[in-house]
Amino acid sequence: MEPRTMAGQTGADTGLAKPGALCAQQGHRTYARRWVFLLIVSLVSCSNAMLWLSFAPVADIIAEHFVLSMVQINWLSLVYLVVSTLFGVVAIWVLDSVGLRGATILGAWLNFAGSVLRVVPCVVVGTQNPFAFLMGGQSLCALAQSLVIFSPAKVAALWFPQHQRATANMLATISNPLGVLVANVLSPALVKEGEDIPLMLGVYAIPAGVVCLLSTICLRESVPPTPPSAGATSSTSEKFLDGLKLLVQNKAYVILAVCFGGCLGISYSFSTLLQQILCASGYSNGFSGLCGALSIAFGILGALAFSPYVDRTKHFTEATKIGLCLVSLACMAFALVSLLQGQMFALATTCSLLGLFGLAVTPVAMELAVECSFPVGEGAAVGLIFVLGQAEGILIMLAMIALTVQCPEQFFSTCQQGEDPLDWTVSVLLMAGLCNLFSCILVLFFHTSYRHLQAESGKSSSTQNACPGAKDQESPP
Repeated sequence: MEPRTMAGQTGADTGLAKPGALCAQQGHRTYARRWVFLLIVSLVSCSNAMLWLSFAPVADIIAEHFVLSMVQINWLSLVYLVVSTLFGVVAIWVLDSVGLRGATILGAWLNFAGSVLRVVPCVVVGTQNPFAFLMGGQSLCALAQSLVIFSPAKVAALWFPQHQRATANMLATISNPLGVLVANVLSPALVKEGEDIPLMLGVYAIPAGVVCLLSTICLRESVPPTPPSAGATSSTSEKFLDGLKLLVQNKAYVILAVCFGGCLGISYSFSTLLQQILCASGYSNGFSGLCGALSIAFGILGALAFSPYVDRTKHFTEATKIGLCLVSLACMAFALVSLLQGQMFALATTCSLLGLFGLAVTPVAMELAVECSFPVGEGAAVGLIFVLGQAEGILIMLAMIALTVQCPEQFFSTCQQGEDPLDWTVSVLLMAGLCNLFSCILVLFFHTSYRHLQAESGKSSSTQNACPGAKDQESPP
């Protein structure tokens, strides 16, 4: 854990400092380079998400070119959830112990190394077992995801003032689904046949390398010399294991982690199984990709509009509860419409609403997790929710797949030729039911005070009483 030091203040001279100097030391400052830090974290997350789903849009061509089964191709994406679940707690420890700078640079290098390893079967003639290189590269990228996906709330808390935290968290959070959107568009555009695969893998390695270079050169420190707010001074004040113990004993946090983590798991299941669900009802792969893209695009728009509002009003609990209720309604609509044929407009609308409400509420819920768990570190508070979400996502996906039944070939099915389509009726109803269950539990039983804001308010009042002229300042890079 990196200790917080105030500019110009040491244990030796604190007691000798003049009142005016001490008041200056207690002031809060924001630095222009906070936007550079936020940009690099966002770019690493975006590149990582691009690598995650780069194979999925062209799975059939990848399988044919490398002589792999569709099960193996699916594991190239599923390995992200498995690795993040297994190593998520370790990543939280690294983030809180090594610091933001070290964790971000390590994540960027792992991301770049994974992107390069994926290229090996294409550039080395006669490579044996290309799947091992592809899976090894994806596994390194999955380790990188564990480090960068937990960072937005911590960057917002350590580098941004109180009135900008939710917006900063939102900007870094939406970079991940933005990468998924880019992969859904870029992979089909680059790959028309097997000979195009080396080009695709090389193109994805370029941004990973650029971001790796930027993070190594541009990131100079994990925390600013002077904190941007009173709460940032005591950020990550709890030791790692002590912090985890406090989280487990915090009833409000446990409810939020299980319920919102479950909704994250439903989101992962929706993104992974969307094509298989819709092809059984006669919709093309192109339309399934369009629905996924609309979900992400509207989610980004919703987050851009929603987070600044919450930044101003501080209605974290109300916004999270209302957002999840709207997600539940959209999920029920999708469960019903997805079983019908010829409902393209209705399906596109429900998928757009799922993304609009679901993605918009995610950064707000992450800020709420920090508020209700303070003084536990932001990395632990947010990271544990993502770990639970990925674990729940795996269980929900396995349950949904297990509940499908094969049905005789239907004339309207567009699923892969030679395979009987699956009946997803029970599975999508289970998804909608779980979403409603998680939302109801959160609405009825989640109550919390905003501990982070209260701590800042108390410290700010104390500072103003001692130093009437003290105020926040904007500092240059």
